[in-house]
Amino acid sequence: MHSRPERLGDQVRAELCSLLLRSVRDPAVRLVTLTHVRMSRDLQHARVYYTTLGDTATRRETARGLRRTAPFLRSQLGRRIRVRHVPELTFVYDESIEREQRIAEVLEELRADAPSPPPDVPDDPTAR
Repeated sequence: MHSRPERLGDQVRAELCSLLLRSVRDPAVRLVTLTHVRMSRDLQHARVYYTTLGDTATRRETARGLRRTAPFLRSQLGRRIRVRHVPELTFVYDESIEREQRIAEVLEELRADAPSPPPDVPDDPTAR
């Protein structure tokens, strides 16, 4: 069973995804994917993790766009979810996908560099 912060985080993520898709017109946040939301224990702060396509400059522009839209998103969130206090939104770039890709690349390099087993090794030890 999920705790209240986890459930609320899931709900906040779903609502923010809907708002970004339908209500936000800022081109800087067009290609944003929200990966997860981590709520504080007191439910006052929401750390929203996201990814985006593009290089470092694009990532910076996306971060600025999300900071610009945060007040609008928070006000709309207050109309959509039932909480006593709407959490403050902090957007954080999620580097876990890039780390996963790098680990996969390293593993593939190791697999390519590994010596291959000798051909036609007999399974029967007495066949020698």
